[in-house]
Amino acid sequence: MNQIAKDWKDYEVLDAGSGEKLERWNKIILRRPDPVAIWPIDDERDWKKADAIYHRSRKGGGSWEYKKPIRENWVVSYKDLRFKISPTGFKHTGLFPEQAANWDFIMKTIREAKANSDQPIRVLNLFAYTGGATMAASKAGADEVVHLDASKGINEWAKENMELNHLEGKKIRFLVEDALKFIKREQRRGRTYQAIIMDPPSYGRGPNGEVWKLEDNIFELVYEAQKLLADDALFMIINLYTTGFPLTSLKQTMDRTIVRNHGGQVETGETLLPIRKDNALLPCGIFGRWTSELALENAKKKPRRK
Repeated sequence: MNQIAKDWKDYEVLDAGSGEKLERWNKIILRRPDPVAIWPIDDERDWKKADAIYHRSRKGGGSWEYKKPIRENWVVSYKDLRFKISPTGFKHTGLFPEQAANWDFIMKTIREAKANSDQPIRVLNLFAYTGGATMAASKAGADEVVHLDASKGINEWAKENMELNHLEGKKIRFLVEDALKFIKREQRRGRTYQAIIMDPPSYGRGPNGEVWKLEDNIFELVYEAQKLLADDALFMIINLYTTGFPLTSLKQTMDRTIVRNHGGQVETGETLLPIRKDNALLPCGIFGRWTSELALENAKKKPRRK
């Protein structure tokens, strides 16, 4: 099952090809590298409208070439969510717009659970970046969201998004931690969560130099994380951007860990963005989504009358 983030108004992929993509972020047009856009560009005219172009450096990283003055940062909205956007030295902008399809699922599932039960909902967001999923979960009514990322600077950005979404009064804990160490500490504390979201990188280092390599560590990470799922758990989402990592391996990992211990069902597929130019689709990684029997039943029920 593939998922397409097709409900954006403040964002769109205008065109893609020749290893790049042309995007509109609100009113600002950016041109950035995208290695999966392997087909040639058909028409260069639209590409000349870019306000800024990211150029890779042979030494690593890169820099932005500004064709006209633009603000250092600005805001985009997705439905009732708001996010700060800012071009960074590593080509990123502070948001992965393809994740909007997951935000929709998160908000729908949490709202259905809140409509059918008074049980508190606690959400753990690992490798949480600037908090797209954190804001979606909190906005939908999660009683607590634990937002964990190894970068202090990225967590500060996430706090800005919290303020943009007027969620200061909600219980959101921002932690700078190594994910696996935190998971095992939570196990010892006996803490559990109704939902777990993770977006692990292909390769990285924790705050104390811990080395992470997806192929070597993903099974252990998922196996240990699923131990934190509560008896009334709702879902677990895994997003992967590692080029070439097989969907079947992700499905097997989730079946052999989450489903084996908690039942429910797993769906996997590609995460995609529509391309306006020719109604094509741009691949943006893969996802695995576990849904519990409880969440599946909630989706069938009529909300209780308050």
